[in-house]
Amino acid sequence: MSAIQAITNYVYGAESSFQGALADHSLNFEREAGFAIQILTSGDYIAKLAAGDRQSVVNAVTNIAAIGISLNPAKKQAYLVPRKGKVCLDISYMGLIDLAIDSGSIMWAQAELVCAGDAFALNGFDKPPTHSYNPFSQDRGEVVGAYVVVKTHTGDYLTTCMSKADIDAIKNRSESVKSGKTSPWDTDYGEMAKKTVVKRAYKYWPKSERLDQAIHHLNTEGGEGLATSATPAPAPAAEAPPALLEKADAAAKKGTEVYKHFWKSLSATDRQLLAGHHITLKNVASTADAQITDVEAKHEDMRSSAEN
Repeated sequence: MSAIQAITNYVYGAESSFQGALADHSLNFEREAGFAIQILTSGDYIAKLAAGDRQSVVNAVTNIAAIGISLNPAKKQAYLVPRKGKVCLDISYMGLIDLAIDSGSIMWAQAELVCAGDAFALNGFDKPPTHSYNPFSQDRGEVVGAYVVVKTHTGDYLTTCMSKADIDAIKNRSESVKSGKTSPWDTDYGEMAKKTVVKRAYKYWPKSERLDQAIHHLNTEGGEGLATSATPAPAPAAEAPPALLEKADAAAKKGTEVYKHFWKSLSATDRQLLAGHHITLKNVASTADAQITDVEAKHEDMRSSAEN
């Protein structure tokens, strides 16, 4: 049996697993199977690897369904790649952003590299940054960092930045780099840098089970986690101190204007700690506004009645 026939049999043999794990019912097995076969037969090395390891092919195809992401090359969300001697599902930074949008966590997001020749200003973690450069320039200088900005369904912006030093610290501690073999960091540094800042930022976005699962997959089977003797777990986001949360809640209960003033008075570090609570606190402030308006309306009615 040829490698192409073996791969085709393995992929279509995963249909029941695919259907049983399906997280997004807009995904169609026939289409994804076609994309998988196209990728797995595109080169001699990956074809030989896939033909000799049925289980890794089945696992990769099942992970497509479980995470709810497509191999459609036009979307550039995910790929099947050789890793650790197996076929593995890899997810791009665009795939992570699409998962966050599709699951309702955010409205939109943009991840960008910042170069030495760019003009960049961070306007606070709750506003989009100011980033200008000539997109046609052949010499923007070396990459100095990356950022991602998202807009939530309540109209809030959340911005996360990482310097090149921070990005490279993650790169140098990843399993794929520490293995000493060629890794995506060698061939696609820019894409990996954007993915790294998205993976850090998502901890502060409204929660999404599908995105959590995708990040965990990348950090374990994808080899992007930090190299340790045990299976790496997703790093927990820093928690806001109870005293800071109490102050924020007290300000929010006094209405939107008081909460806005409180937020502006915070340090950058405190804003980052409260970023995951910011949307909830704004909702508390909006509720307080409504209650204040009701009380003022009742007082006005009482004054009008007294005058009459």
